[in-house]
Amino acid sequence: MKTVAVIPARNEARTIRQVAEGALAAVSTVIVVDDGSEDDTSAALAGLPVSIIRNDQAGGKAAALARGFADALDDGADWVVTLDGDGQHDPADIPRLLDAAHHHPDHLVLGARLRQRHRQPGIRKFANRFADFWISWAGGQRVPDSQTGFRVYPRGLLETVQPSTARRHGFVFETAMLVDGARRGFPCVAVAIDSVYQADARPSYFKPGKDVWEIFWFVFWRIVLSAFYLPGLWRMLVRPALHHRPAIREDRVDAA
Repeated sequence: MKTVAVIPARNEARTIRQVAEGALAAVSTVIVVDDGSEDDTSAALAGLPVSIIRNDQAGGKAAALARGFADALDDGADWVVTLDGDGQHDPADIPRLLDAAHHHPDHLVLGARLRQRHRQPGIRKFANRFADFWISWAGGQRVPDSQTGFRVYPRGLLETVQPSTARRHGFVFETAMLVDGARRGFPCVAVAIDSVYQADARPSYFKPGKDVWEIFWFVFWRIVLSAFYLPGLWRMLVRPALHHRPAIREDRVDAA
């Protein structure tokens, strides 16, 4: 079973090399999608055995992910790990997420930021929980961290669900993977990870007001067009979130 890591990156020259090196310690193939960076993001990867896809202009996270997914599938990936290039996701957690993927092969694995949640900025915490409620309803499953970008996608999900990659839908893309994936037979399973917010980190591209509004309207119409999806609301309310607690610490769990 082959695993490929896809790292979307825009203006991440300061952190991208460390993230890519960490990913290479866990999986054999790493793809970095440089989404129109205006700094030395691609140059910072010099000498590393990674594949670099360079977009001349920034197309947004959705388009960057979709392009990385396409290359990973063409390369024969059975699972695709995604993590951000800004260092907020610890690549050392990749084996723990892959362990969950092996135990739950038809699930979307979420690296859920459940540990040290007190470190999350207040507005981000509110926005994330607001999104979690609506996305859980629309998908008919309780989602403990709908906004995490640290995930493992099974090949079947990537081949079945292909949301819009329009730039204005940048963060709706990952929401659609959760909602439409669950409805098509790919529910989520969570693995608890730390909430990492570095004091010197660049400003997030996620805008709690604008992007949560876009996500809300996406899930609202998914709910309305399903006659308010009462079975999904019921499942979300009465069934706990599915969690996987890995008992492994191996450095590499994939096979090329």
